[in-house]
Amino acid sequence: MSSPTLDRKRVQPPPPHAADELAAELIGLLHRNAGAEDLAARLARVEAMPDATPGKAGLVELVRMAMALRNRLEVHEQRERGMLAVIESAQDLSGRLDLQGLLKAITHRARNLMGSHLCWLTVFDAPTGEFQVVVADGAISERTGRMTAGRNLGVAGVVMSTRLPFFTPDYLHDKRFVHDPTLDDIFRDEGVAALVGAPLICDDTVIGLLFVADRYHRTHTALNVSILCTLATHAAVAINNAKAFAEAKTALANADLARAQLERHARDIQGAAEAHEQLTSLLARGASLGALCESVAQLLDGSVLVLDEAGHVIASASSPGYEGTAGQHCSPTGPHGADLSRALRESRQAGRSVVAFTHDGEVCRASAVIGGNDMLGAVLLLRHEDLVGISLRTFERSSSVIGVVLLSQERIEAEKHRDVSALLRTLISPRQGEPALARDRAERFGLDLSQPMSLLLVETDRSTAGFLSRRLRSDAALGEQVLDEVDGVLVLVCAAPRAQAVLEKLNAFARRELGHAYRGVLSRPVLAPAELPALYAALRRGLSVLERLGMREGIVAQNEMALYSVLFETHDQSSLAAFLDATIGAVTSHDARRGSELTSTLLAYFDTHQNAKLTASRLGIHVNTVRQRLATVEELLGHWGSASRALEIHMALRLWRLSTADTRTPPAGA
Repeated sequence: MSSPTLDRKRVQPPPPHAADELAAELIGLLHRNAGAEDLAARLARVEAMPDATPGKAGLVELVRMAMALRNRLEVHEQRERGMLAVIESAQDLSGRLDLQGLLKAITHRARNLMGSHLCWLTVFDAPTGEFQVVVADGAISERTGRMTAGRNLGVAGVVMSTRLPFFTPDYLHDKRFVHDPTLDDIFRDEGVAALVGAPLICDDTVIGLLFVADRYHRTHTALNVSILCTLATHAAVAINNAKAFAEAKTALANADLARAQLERHARDIQGAAEAHEQLTSLLARGASLGALCESVAQLLDGSVLVLDEAGHVIASASSPGYEGTAGQHCSPTGPHGADLSRALRESRQAGRSVVAFTHDGEVCRASAVIGGNDMLGAVLLLRHEDLVGISLRTFERSSSVIGVVLLSQERIEAEKHRDVSALLRTLISPRQGEPALARDRAERFGLDLSQPMSLLLVETDRSTAGFLSRRLRSDAALGEQVLDEVDGVLVLVCAAPRAQAVLEKLNAFARRELGHAYRGVLSRPVLAPAELPALYAALRRGLSVLERLGMREGIVAQNEMALYSVLFETHDQSSLAAFLDATIGAVTSHDARRGSELTSTLLAYFDTHQNAKLTASRLGIHVNTVRQRLATVEELLGHWGSASRALEIHMALRLWRLSTADTRTPPAGA
């Protein structure tokens, strides 16, 4: 039996008909998914019934049970929505590769699930040390999508340090964290009040944050925060997957690039082997320089030039269809002559090819060709793009092959003219050997030793005499002469009647090939080969005098300088300059200052045996002009009436003419 106390506390059941009616009404409200306010209205109506109403307490309890049931149903629905959002997010993770679209879907679901006004997702940027917004949903201000937050400021700082979600019902007035003034201004523009943030964690590292915010003060249930954390985890997985996918894609691209490079390298090696085989085959068949140039030009798709020691083109070729003008500027005296000389010097030192210059989009690469200790020439390659890798090695190997051909040609040429060289050395040697043998050998080369002969010596500053002799042999006008290099000097023997013609041709050749960098002496005719050794020694002394005088670009006759060779062959250039200055320096200085011609007038006066009329006739001026000039000279030099003084002045004037006048061709009858 129940106690009386329990009976008094037991709620009296409402009348059956009243309870049935209320229950039916409440079930109808629940079925229609009526709002909490509808149930609250029913509760207020029941509580307003008179206390004496039978079963009032039971009716109130019935309404409250309906309200509790509605709350449980709402919680279940919320859980179902949360689970559905999580499931959809997981499906997106497995089915979508677009990171930006995936993050947009996650923020949109989070905002709808939480019933919030605004949602955004940030990613941590390690170089700047800031969280940067990558996607936002529900924003009304453009600044929201461009927000950045420091790792130690605002809610981001709290979540970053704790790695836990953080909630604030009133962000702008919350004192639990350090505020960022810029973020506070943006939140005021958006009207943000309540805010909750969840971390994006990957490998125990916070890589981003997911936020939802409301424009009114609000609290969130643990379930909502938990679902938000799950969506944040999905976002972290998406970001990490995207990163891994990008790394895999990059690795695959690098693998493809490496494979392509390997294939290209293999093709280059195969091409280099074929090029080497082709060049070797041409070399073995004794191909000419032109054929080698053509082969190299086709292999490297450019234009190839082969230069001799003096920098002159001796062979060239271009690949079919190649167009360019840089080859026209590869001469030693051209606009790129200095660049070419520098490149060949560097190439010789390094043993590799060097870029010489660039002209109108063409690159000129130069490789010096070395034979022993001497430079045989150079190989130039002109292309619109410079060589790299295997192609560069192919060019340098081809330069070596061309060097072999040049060296072979030089040896063949030396062998071919060995008899000429032996004859010449026999003629100028004090021990000439058997005259009959020398006469027979000379006749084979068109030289009659029984007739008068002339000897010519030429010295050059820029090229070797051996190179000059080879170039002269290849010249149609001079190639038949008995000539060779002897002790660094070009020596030539010819019949005396032909000496003047040979001299003119040699001057023209030297000016064309050497410019101003040569000097020489032509002997007077000799009647017998026995006179040649002494004549050779005299001409060598003459060359020494010309060098000390600083003479260039000229060949003088032996008779013009015989006296000077005897007097000055042991003096240096400074001594000669001092002699000239002391003897006729006053006159030459006057000419230099006034632009007069006193020095040349005085020389002509002495050369015409001090005859004023003949001097005027030779110079083409009036005789009174000659006398006026001679008077001025006498004022400058003093009286020269004595024979010794006149000889000294005349000799100085002749030396002056040798050192300054254009003496390319000796005067007739010298």
